[in-house]
Amino acid sequence: MKTNNIKSAGKMLSVLECFSTVDRRLSLADVARRTKLPRSTAHRLILTLKEIGFLEQDHSRDEYRLGIKLFELGSIVLANMDVHRVAKPYVDALSTLSRETVHLCVFDGMKMVFIERGAGGRSGPNNATTTMEASPCHCTGVGKAALAFQSDLVIDRVLGMGLPAYTRNTLTDPDRLREDLASIRQRGYAIDDGEIDIGVRCVAAPIRNTSGHVFAAVSVSGPATRMTHERVQSLAPVVMSHAESISLQLGYSNGDSAMAPVPTTPIT
Repeated sequence: MKTNNIKSAGKMLSVLECFSTVDRRLSLADVARRTKLPRSTAHRLILTLKEIGFLEQDHSRDEYRLGIKLFELGSIVLANMDVHRVAKPYVDALSTLSRETVHLCVFDGMKMVFIERGAGGRSGPNNATTTMEASPCHCTGVGKAALAFQSDLVIDRVLGMGLPAYTRNTLTDPDRLREDLASIRQRGYAIDDGEIDIGVRCVAAPIRNTSGHVFAAVSVSGPATRMTHERVQSLAPVVMSHAESISLQLGYSNGDSAMAPVPTTPIT
C-alpha cells in the first residue's frame, strides 16, 4: 500500500511540474503528453489536485493553472527558511552598494530557485520585487556559483539534463562548462556574461551551510552597459564577502572570516 501511495504522489508531482513561468496554463492533453500518462489517469490526477486547491481551472479555455494553495504553502516555506531571514539585510546592503539588482537563490539539485530579489534603486527592467521562480544552472551567475562546488555526481546529473542555448554566449559544450566551473572554484565567484540574457552581466558567489556545503548563491546583475568587465571585477570581492557573511550567520566557520560590514558608499 505504501508503494502505491508513493507512486500516486509521484504522478501528482509530475503533473504539477508540467507548469512553469512560461507554461502557465495547460490543457488535459498537454499534461497527458508531458507526463506520458494515459489521458484518463492524467484527468483523475488533475481532478484530485483541483479538489485540494493545487490546481485551478480556467473554464473559458478548458485549461488548468497552479492553484493559490501552492502559493500559500510556498510562502510558509519561504518564511521558515533560515537563509531567507538571515540573508535579507545582506541582500539589501548589496542592492544599496551596487545600485543594481541582487538575487538570492537556493540550489534544489537541478536548478536555482529565486527566494529573494532586491532592487538596486535604478529605473529599468532589472528592478523587481521578491519572487519565487526557477532558473537554469549552466548559464546564470547564481547557478554556476552553486554548481561549481557540487560533487561530480551532481554536476554530471545537471549537465546530463542538457545545456540549451539562451544566447550566443551560453556555454553549451559540457567540456567548456566544466572548465568554467573549475575556474569558479579557483577564484571563488562566477560570472554570467550575457549567457541567459545578452544584455545583462552578473557576478555571483556561493553560500554555505553549517557543514560547509554550498546550497545557495547571491549575485549582483545589471545591464552590460553599466556592469562593465572592470565593474564586475570591483564588485566580485564585495559579493564574495557578503556571501561569506551570510554563510557565517548560518553557522558555517572556516576559522578566519569576519562578517562584512554594512556598506555606506555605492560602488560605481
